[in-house]
Amino acid sequence: MSLPLLFLDVDGPLIPFGASQPYPAYQPYDDMNPLLDRVNPAHGPRLAGLGCELVWATTWMDDANDCVSPRLGLSDLPVVTWPDSTGDEPIGLHWKTPTLVRQAAARPFIWLDDEITNTDRDWVQAHHPAPVLLHKVDPTCGLTDADFATLHQWLTTKT
Repeated sequence: MSLPLLFLDVDGPLIPFGASQPYPAYQPYDDMNPLLDRVNPAHGPRLAGLGCELVWATTWMDDANDCVSPRLGLSDLPVVTWPDSTGDEPIGLHWKTPTLVRQAAARPFIWLDDEITNTDRDWVQAHHPAPVLLHKVDPTCGLTDADFATLHQWLTTKT
């Protein structure tokens, strides 16, 4: 039996943004991408320990492996390739949603992103036969202990 997939966005879940307070700097400042110092290296082992196949689902594409994976202590992960938009997606549906469902095939999956809506949840429920968790991460905080608790609970009850 294959592991559930965990589709992982970068901006929001791993690089928080938009709060009025300064963010902690976990790692040295990077002139090429100054927000990378917000990546919490403790998230890498926690994500790896979930028992899922981690997959980058981000517009960072392969740059996620070059820039983010090392800061998390992760090896290179598979990367979702985004097709060009056809323009016929339902109104309100996130542009990533159909691609993630196709990529998952019939496997259970988790999607961590800061832009998930109920439209995405309803569409996935109607188009995907396996258990799914579309988990919206607060982009002002990034991943928190509460998010990890939700992931653990879902993984123990749904897979």
